[in-house]
Amino acid sequence: MNRFTFSSSEIGEVQTLLQDVTRRFESSEDPEFLHEAVVYAQELPRRLRLFLNDFRLLEPEPGFCVISGFPIDDDKIGDTPRHWKDRVRPSPVLAEEVLLVLVGSVLGELIGWATQQAGYTVHDIFPIPGHEKEQIGTGCEELLTWHTEDAFHPCRSDYLALLCLRNLDGVETTWGTFDVARLSPRHREILFEPRFAIRPDESHQQKNSALPPAGDPASASYSQILQMTAAPPKVAVFYGGEDRPYIRLDPYFMDPLTDDPEAQAALDALIAVIDSQLDAIVTGPGDIFIVDNYRLVHGRKPFKARRDGRDRWLKRINISRDLRKSRALRASVNSRVILR
Repeated sequence: MNRFTFSSSEIGEVQTLLQDVTRRFESSEDPEFLHEAVVYAQELPRRLRLFLNDFRLLEPEPGFCVISGFPIDDDKIGDTPRHWKDRVRPSPVLAEEVLLVLVGSVLGELIGWATQQAGYTVHDIFPIPGHEKEQIGTGCEELLTWHTEDAFHPCRSDYLALLCLRNLDGVETTWGTFDVARLSPRHREILFEPRFAIRPDESHQQKNSALPPAGDPASASYSQILQMTAAPPKVAVFYGGEDRPYIRLDPYFMDPLTDDPEAQAALDALIAVIDSQLDAIVTGPGDIFIVDNYRLVHGRKPFKARRDGRDRWLKRINISRDLRKSRALRASVNSRVILR
């Protein structure tokens, strides 16, 4: 496993940096903070920056890394909220959110979605009442089927980072990679062809987000999601290098290819390979689990919500290595929210 553990002196450095940032900014969503985050990130311990730089450029197996050892004060962060809409300012976990943003800024630029958690760039992940059976991060009682994050969208993130604030029940995050050599040459060839359709997942549906007022740009965004749900474009599952391809895949939101049995057979073969190699990790308070979203799929084991203020609580960010690739889909050059 690719793991970085803070030393005691590095923890002190980071805490000093976080105090400096949180004295200036009251929110991790502050546009000025997000603009300057990459500059502050250069003040993180050099050993951590080298670790993240290697992860970004060398693409080590198995496609994820863990940063651990940063202390979380369970009393200070307070109860796990009941809904991501119930935000207060300043947040009791502002310092932790800032740390996550700075770590992500070593890898790239944060992005958000107009159709996901009201366009926030830092998301809350905990069990929400009414979501228990949903295929969504805020569900709990159903297996969250492994997937590429936002696989349906051409501007999906390069990386996904999850900071664990609380996980008393040891809920497992699943992850999976694949050995391309276990696929036949013909199946590999087919998976590089645009013969597959991926629908938007539940997190982008209007029922799971804030209802936008009339005229809000998000209204058009939800219309686009409806169109992509009804008629998703054909895409390739594999792209990049033939010997070590990147992947976009979300089987739960991919309908059977009844008109293309050859493509369905190739997809089934890939799913079987990933299922056979699926593993899991339990993150604890202070752990940051970073997924290379081009190389790894992830999910979550089911669990029973406590509803006592001590439920599993994660913070999540999406990171793009190239903010320009989504420029046509954002309102302005300095906006990070993808509208469609």
